[in-house]
Amino acid sequence: MIVTKSWLNEFISIEDKSTEELCKTLNSIGLEVDRVVEYKIPNKIVFGHVLECEKHPDADKLNVCKVDIGTSIRQIVCGAANVRRGLHVAVATVGAEMPGGLKIKPVKLRGVESEGMICSAAELGLADIGGGIIEFDSSIGEFKLGQELCENPYLQDTLIEIELTANRGDCLSIYGVSRDLCAAYSRPLKKIDDAQDQDRRMGIGRVLQFSHTDGLNVNLRYKAIDLKDVKLPFIVTLRLSQVEEKQQSDLDAILFYSTYTTGVILRAYDYNFFKDSEESDKKIKVSLAMNELGYACIYAKEEVASIVGIKQCDVSKMSSNEGLTIIEASYIPPHIISKQMAENKIENGPLFYRTSRGSEPKLNIGLNYFIGMFEEYSQSDIYGGDIELCDEYEDVVVSISVDEINSIIGANIDKTTITKILQNLGFDIGKSQGSSFVVSVPRYRHDIVNKQDIVEEIVRLVGIDNIPSKPFTLREKNPLSSGFFQFKKLRKYRNSAASQGFFETVHFVFNEKAKLKEYGFSCVEESLELLNPIVNTLDTMRPTLMLGLLNAASLNAKSGYKDIRLFEVGSVFSPLREESIKMAFIYSGDADKDGVLNSGKSKKMDFGTFVQSVSNIIGDVALVKHETRHNLANPYQCAKILMNAQEVGEIYKLHPVVQDEFDLDDTFICEIDFDKLSFDLVEAKAYSKYQASFRDLSVLVPNTLSYKDVQEVISQNKTEEIVRFYPVDKYMDEKLGDNASLTIRFVLQSLTKTLEEEDITSTMDTVLNALNEKLGLTLR
Repeated sequence: MIVTKSWLNEFISIEDKSTEELCKTLNSIGLEVDRVVEYKIPNKIVFGHVLECEKHPDADKLNVCKVDIGTSIRQIVCGAANVRRGLHVAVATVGAEMPGGLKIKPVKLRGVESEGMICSAAELGLADIGGGIIEFDSSIGEFKLGQELCENPYLQDTLIEIELTANRGDCLSIYGVSRDLCAAYSRPLKKIDDAQDQDRRMGIGRVLQFSHTDGLNVNLRYKAIDLKDVKLPFIVTLRLSQVEEKQQSDLDAILFYSTYTTGVILRAYDYNFFKDSEESDKKIKVSLAMNELGYACIYAKEEVASIVGIKQCDVSKMSSNEGLTIIEASYIPPHIISKQMAENKIENGPLFYRTSRGSEPKLNIGLNYFIGMFEEYSQSDIYGGDIELCDEYEDVVVSISVDEINSIIGANIDKTTITKILQNLGFDIGKSQGSSFVVSVPRYRHDIVNKQDIVEEIVRLVGIDNIPSKPFTLREKNPLSSGFFQFKKLRKYRNSAASQGFFETVHFVFNEKAKLKEYGFSCVEESLELLNPIVNTLDTMRPTLMLGLLNAASLNAKSGYKDIRLFEVGSVFSPLREESIKMAFIYSGDADKDGVLNSGKSKKMDFGTFVQSVSNIIGDVALVKHETRHNLANPYQCAKILMNAQEVGEIYKLHPVVQDEFDLDDTFICEIDFDKLSFDLVEAKAYSKYQASFRDLSVLVPNTLSYKDVQEVISQNKTEEIVRFYPVDKYMDEKLGDNASLTIRFVLQSLTKTLEEEDITSTMDTVLNALNEKLGLTLR
């Protein structure tokens, strides 16, 4: 954002402020100064008036001028194409030294004497306005012939470029920056006059009929002007050059100048674009409606004139400085227009940046400023009244007390100072009582929504340098929080996985939705999906860690690794975007490395070995039959993992078809709910000092019987002496028919004595009798 001191001075009195002081103030209130340019016009360059202008007798491109410089009339030879009788110009008199070092002396040009030089803006060190010499007018205030230009504040000026953060759209105008400076200096804002002379003016209703649909969150205001003899003021030309802006016509220049000054988005429509040639009356019909993408659009019948806040179609623009035009001022809340653009991105125009950052919502400010310029610098006819559409809006109200403000800042700021700052910022605090403030936030400050935002405004106006520094009060808090234990738990299982030879991987929390659906996973609901994905292959929140591990394993396999062991701990998301933590493992390829011990022929990883590896990391597990909801698992090698009778995850061999897709060898995967893994305090338990005994029990079991049923019967009927039991062998033979021989190993041990044979036999008989009574199992 570029401003100048003279431009700011139209809304706040800062004549007494030096450039250094002004820049310091801007920096302190959060408007960071990026660049400063001083326009210093040398002495002996004065205002002049061209009395006569005739062609040079010996040069086609030169003119001989008689110029009144107040104290005398000088003859000056000038080569500018735009020099002519009646102009007020800048004259470098004899003895003046130009910014480029040229010293003005009396000279003869093709035999004609010349005493001075008529100057262009660039020759004076001003912004280059083009078009030859300067043509002064009343827009730079009163001046006298012979008066030095350096005495005029519009010419001897200072340009300041400000870097604005994205939330300060209210300062994308001269009026907005002035408003902030008024709060900083506690000076009144010179407001734009709202009153207009409506006497003897034809009403806008005679030429414009406006219709609209409701619920579009749009503010619009229309005026009508019959353009005549539009003259672009010199100050507009100069300032647009200073802000590095060029417009195609005088009307466009004044429109942009008014928008840049006031912050109100202004557009000019060609009246004839809306006019129906078949109708005899002069009234046009303008309608506002929503298009198929959800944008509010201005229509002439079925043809789009503009998308409000986004762009204006070229066919509807006023291309001439003569004729009837409709002037539109518009405002859309920035969060609405930004969301629409994110959902349905379309081509935008040059004013979209201002709309999306937050333009000025008081539309009459911009319209009145614009109309005032036409009343002063043209013979245009202004139609009386205006047509207005306002959306429904509720003020943002924030309640905060003086104590809360001082607590957040860490300094004592008295209520009077806080009150003055909030009032200077334009906040309504009329409902405040006692030491509590009820702050109604003006609409142009859309970035202020909570107490912290209010405090930030107070801090930047008080000045961070004016808040006394205080030493930190170090109060050690109990570090044993839930986060601490979560960290310890995570570190424990990560170290345990690494000790088993697994390597940790870390992936984005995003996955490719198409791939996930292909493998049968439930993705995030459409209404909760990402609005702006990083790339198309990372377009949804991941519901599983498995796909990321598979991709990592595939890349490792393609790099020549035969033994791939990876794990990851990370967040996954349900269809409602509910977050949970999972821990997943993948083991692909060989179970060990080639070497002397295996004669260079390593064994492939199998399901049992993988289960044991996972068990070594997370603790004792039990497996039960399981059918997955996705398509990654081999249905014949898939199980649900139980720990202490609670389901914690699933483990399976990768489906052969999927293995081929990822170019993997035999691959096994396990995914566990990390929150269900144990991290209890380790308690000491009594252990026996007596020798343990081992007994194997081989029983005939039907092939249709699950080991889980056998396990439950033994668990319910075993004696205290049975420390643990587990299957060690399963034998199948044609002679056994539909049965199989299942061998179960029992570990027996007593806390009080060494078990004798009779004790062991009695215990085993108890187990065998229970198996026979409840399942009909007998010894083989």
